[in-house]
Amino acid sequence: MDLYKKMIGFMALILTVSAINAQAPKNELLYGVAYYDEYMPYDRLDKDIKMMKDAGINVVRIAESTWSTEEPQDNVFDFSHIDRVLDAMHKAGIKVIIGTPTYAVPAWLVKKYPEILATTQMGKNQYGTRQNMDITNKDYLFHAERIIRKIMEHVKDHPAIIGYQVDNETKHYGTAGANVQAQFVQYLKNKFKTTEAINKAFGLDYWSNRINSWEEFPSMVGTINAGLKSEFSKFQRGLVTDFLSWQAAIVREYKKPEQFVTQNFDFDWRGYSYGIQGDVDHFAASKAMDIAGVDIYHPTQDHLTGTEISFGGDMARSMKNGQNYLVIETEAQGFPQWVPYAGQLRLQAFSHIASGANMLEYWHWHSIHNSAETYWKGLLSHDFQPNPTYNEAMTIGRDFKKIGSKIASLKKTNEVAVLFSNEAQTAFNAFSFGWGAKEQYNDVLRPMYDALYKMNVGVDFIDPSSVNIEKYKLIIVPALYAAPDALLQKLNVYAKNGGHIIYTFKSGFSDENVTVRNTVQPGIINEAAGVSYSQFVIPENVSLKDDPFQLGKDKNEIKYWMELLTPTTAKVLAKYDHPQWNNYAAVTQNNYGKGTVTYIGFMPGDNLMEKILEGSLKEAGLWNEDQKLHFPLITKSGINNQGKTIRYFFNYSAQAKTFIYTQGKNGTNLLSSEKVIKNSEVNLAPWGMLVIEEN
Repeated sequence: MDLYKKMIGFMALILTVSAINAQAPKNELLYGVAYYDEYMPYDRLDKDIKMMKDAGINVVRIAESTWSTEEPQDNVFDFSHIDRVLDAMHKAGIKVIIGTPTYAVPAWLVKKYPEILATTQMGKNQYGTRQNMDITNKDYLFHAERIIRKIMEHVKDHPAIIGYQVDNETKHYGTAGANVQAQFVQYLKNKFKTTEAINKAFGLDYWSNRINSWEEFPSMVGTINAGLKSEFSKFQRGLVTDFLSWQAAIVREYKKPEQFVTQNFDFDWRGYSYGIQGDVDHFAASKAMDIAGVDIYHPTQDHLTGTEISFGGDMARSMKNGQNYLVIETEAQGFPQWVPYAGQLRLQAFSHIASGANMLEYWHWHSIHNSAETYWKGLLSHDFQPNPTYNEAMTIGRDFKKIGSKIASLKKTNEVAVLFSNEAQTAFNAFSFGWGAKEQYNDVLRPMYDALYKMNVGVDFIDPSSVNIEKYKLIIVPALYAAPDALLQKLNVYAKNGGHIIYTFKSGFSDENVTVRNTVQPGIINEAAGVSYSQFVIPENVSLKDDPFQLGKDKNEIKYWMELLTPTTAKVLAKYDHPQWNNYAAVTQNNYGKGTVTYIGFMPGDNLMEKILEGSLKEAGLWNEDQKLHFPLITKSGINNQGKTIRYFFNYSAQAKTFIYTQGKNGTNLLSSEKVIKNSEVNLAPWGMLVIEEN
């Protein structure tokens, strides 16, 4: 059996394995750092451990980045760095998470097997950077399996280990070489059976792209067909799911029942964590994990909003149906523009916990003295001495030790969900708002999420595979450009049975093969939305007529795209203000069965987005005491292990803020032990916070 088939076999095995006992500790918060003894310029392990203990650090992550140190030559292994760190941490009472080192391949491996380096649409990768390999290459898989097994055999009985991380920020890395193309053709044969079915599904007669035999099937690198390209992207995401499932299965052969397996999923990158990651199916890949892990990086200083912390946490929690999650990486100092102001590190730490995190780990403990990430600083600077960020981390460690048992494993119940789709993302990005447009799917999704965050609306994420969507009162659907009939019909039933939906432009437009529907648009959902259109334009010198949301005319911003909507049964909430387009609707709302469907035909500016969403929230009965507060005052809540409600209040600004506490019951400020009385005045310092345990 070849190794790729072996991977699939392991995947099937992994999905049958029970992981009930494999969880991170539930009654304490894990507070940690990534630690690389291999990178240190001199031996200071004992000193580092003392400083960690002083800071309240109780967990470290090791080994995921240093394959070439652990296997310096082919089949020659050196685990001395792992051993000394494991032994020292155990003696100090610090827990350890071990990572498999497969995301950065050693030079000897590439020298021996050059084909390990992936071929992408940019050509053949070169050695040096990380994540440059083809995750389906048989020689890579053979050696990856061997290093994983050797490490596991070596460390499996060590008492310091609480869990394992498989690989690191795994994606498909654009791998598209001949072997991947051959696998894709086999995938298409299994799915479509005949070339004629493919030609029909994707409209391949266009520009003579028709495929008349499997043997002539071309590489997807040059395809101009958005549907076929999207299918290839879906296939590539499946490679990631298979790869991580395969690694998790190997680790499970050795790990103890109480130890967990996780992965540090990352997000779309805009200089920081921004939105949905298009190169991984997070919901599918996380099924092989006992607990979801994420890496969340975000702006700080004057640009700290907490939005990325909340977004990443909501996604991580949603990956495993509301289960608590691990923040495996976030910044301490990071880049120069990320060095936190006084109070911000603490604010950030509790913001992660308020979203449901059970672990917060900084990348990384020390700062690296050379190579690519020299200026991505850790908790300590290059001199390894205490600094203001480290000193603030010490206060977090003390707080976590004091109240960790009361704020760990926070359970959250939300009534609003954002429906995202990797398939819609790939398809939308192929066309965006027309040739030359730079905006992508996340430029639609994130502003909608951000508006909800600023209004203090708790959010879950769902995707096309999600079930039990009827538990949500309101579902937000940004740019569902490509979707099968069944998904749209399921959303219609949801609305008919009493649910509330907000759709944006470009929803329902094409099927799952990115073939535009030849029916009335928006396809399938037009009856539920009570609206139709056949034309769309790029907005220029246009606003909303008569300031319908009472924002002031200058705030009725219309960006990127306009669908010229004609209501059938929907009422018009807003019309375009333009001499040519003023007879067309811009925002509509339709009663459909027991529910309502709101349709937004354009991309609103931030203020306008909030007002439109506010209307649907009120319509769905979701406007309550939390909405009396607005960013920069952010509140989050949940139920702790003792069944008590924990409420957080954060001030994401450089000015002191005051509000009246009406959101919960009388309680206790867990950080000061002072009583907090309902309807009393609360003062939050700049970048300050309050944690209340209700009576």
